This record gives sequence, structure tokens and C-alpha cells, in this order.
Amino acid sequence: MSETPASYIPKRVLAVVAHPDDIEFSFAGTIAKWTQAGATACYVLCTDGDAGFTQPGITRRQAAEIRRIEQTAAAKVLGVREVVFLGYPDGLLVNNLELRKHLVRQIRRFKPDTLVTLHPTVVFVGDGYINHPDHRACGQAALDATFPAAAMRLVFPELEGEGLEPHRVRHVYVSTWHEANTYIDITDTIDLKICALKEHKSQVNRHDIGERLRQWAAERGKAVGLTYAESFRYIALPAGEAEKHAPPEEELEEEPCEEVPGPEAGPAVIRIAGSN
Repeated sequence: MSETPASYIPKRVLAVVAHPDDIEFSFAGTIAKWTQAGATACYVLCTDGDAGFTQPGITRRQAAEIRRIEQTAAAKVLGVREVVFLGYPDGLLVNNLELRKHLVRQIRRFKPDTLVTLHPTVVFVGDGYINHPDHRACGQAALDATFPAAAMRLVFPELEGEGLEPHRVRHVYVSTWHEANTYIDITDTIDLKICALKEHKSQVNRHDIGERLRQWAAERGKAVGLTYAESFRYIALPAGEAEKHAPPEEELEEEPCEEVPGPEAGPAVIRIAGSN
């Protein structure tokens, strides 16, 4: 990679998170930057966020439907191609072989060069927040699926029966407040990040949410001289033998939100059997 991790633009990026709104709070500015530059993006949501309501009387099924609609709308703002909902129950996500297989399937199907996910080990964020266990389970499962499982033919070989060949992800970005080694400039896409988050109307009812996102992004950017940034732990994974010997690739007042151009009807929505 001739570019730095901060300037690299993926061709195909897969974002794997636990809940609707995780991307918008964490790294939607980066997704917007990449899709504006031509990247094709897909989201994989491990849960539908169906426990994310405190009002009495609402069922998990009703909550899931609301949150899927909101997440799909948020993805449309950023020009995302697909949103996949795996349908695991919110608040109960576990990093196990079943989840790993689901994620390997999505990696082999979508064939991303880049994967973005959540931090698997951070528990405490400052003195006022404990990182959600679903976030940690999702992050670890995504990393375990990415390397080495997705590239190993004899791991989940039954997926070949679905026409899914092994696939090797080359670039991994783990969203983090800790141990960051890459800061991506989102000064030009912070407004899109805020607009996407505001699509989660059932979850975001603070009038100052935009200012909070700006404050957090400014704190990240300050360390590296950027107005607004998102921070990551970047990992460059090794090429496979065939890739090592392949010829080099060719370089290829609130105002209404201006969406990133994407599919006219918005992102395709895929629900896995057994979801809510």
C-alpha cells in the first residue's frame, strides 16, 4: 500500500458492528469519506438493537423493526450499498463458532479488501462509561472471522457449497479510543456523520447531539493537528501466496442533509433466517 492507513481509500469495505447506531457514533465520518471517494460499502449488524428501548409495552419484534428502518435510512445517507442484519438478540451476543461462521460467510460473499469493526478488549472508557459486552463480543468475532478463518479453505469448508471461496482481507481498522495508530480526517464529512446519526430517532433525542459528536471528533483530531478525526488501530494483514506474485493493480440552522450518492432506492437490506 503506497498510501498511509490514514489516506488509503478501500475499493470494498465491510463494517461489522453489534447494534444499529454503532457505526454512526463510531466511524460514520470515515465511511462517508470512503464512499464519497468511490468505495463500495456494506454493513453487517450482529443484532437488530431490539433491547434498546426503556418504554413499557414495546416488544423485541417491534423494537427490531424500528431499528432496522432507522439503520437502513442512516446507511442511505452515506451511500452504503448493503445492510445485513444477522438477527442475534441484543444484549446477549456471544463470540462463538456460530457467529464466526456467519461473519466468515459475509466476508467471503462481499469480498472486502478492508474491514472495520469495534474494539474487542476495551472495557472502561474514561470514568463514565463501560463498553457494552455486545461491542466486545462483536469486535472479537469479527477479527477471528477475518484472520485467519475467512482465508482458510478448510475452515467452514461447507461454505464452498454456497459458492463462497476463501477470501483474504488486507486492511483492518478497529475503532478505538485506546492504542490508536491511525487518525482519519473527517473534517469534510462530520456533517454527514451527524445527519446519519440523527436517523436513529428512537435513540437520539438530544438537541445537542451534533455538538457532542463534534466535540468528540475534535478531541481525537487535536492530537494530530486535525479539526475533526476518527481514530483506529490499523492492522495490515499479509498477502496470500498468489497475491504476492501478482502484478501490481492499477491505481484506481440545520440545513437538509446532502446524501452521498448511492443506490437510488437506498441500500439493499438482507435479513438472515431466524432473525427477529
